[in-house]
Amino acid sequence: MPIQSNLGPSQPIFYEDYVQQKKNKAPGSDLDKDAFLKILLTQLQHQDPMNPMEDKEFIAQMAQFSSLEQITNLNETMKKMFEQQQKSDFVSHSDLIGKKVEYEHVAKEATETEPAQTELREGIVTSVVFHEGKAQFIIDGDARIKSDKLFSVSEGS
Repeated sequence: MPIQSNLGPSQPIFYEDYVQQKKNKAPGSDLDKDAFLKILLTQLQHQDPMNPMEDKEFIAQMAQFSSLEQITNLNETMKKMFEQQQKSDFVSHSDLIGKKVEYEHVAKEATETEPAQTELREGIVTSVVFHEGKAQFIIDGDARIKSDKLFSVSEGS
């Protein structure tokens, strides 16, 4: 009995958004905790001795530093979680190897005057690859299909 799964266009994976954001980010555009400490030390060294920073201001800046450090640690944890999610996605997508899928194929590319023409095709998933953080399915050994183009999955014949 065939297993029918109507996938429809899949939702984007948060990891894919994360990868794209990291590619677009300029190197050195983040201020880390070391930069914050350097700014604080410079401020303390160059303060007016006749009018030094008040305790409240210093405590507020140290609280900001503590928050920055916690956010940095949270960011590292999230990075690790996204990496694990990608590995998990790879394993779950590999379950489709040998399955029959129905997918959208672009029969004719869009032009300035006409929209793209698509058709539904079916084939057997022979492998799964990740390209730039996105899953792609190799269908019948040659067609490379993105996960959002799959519409249904059933047992291979």
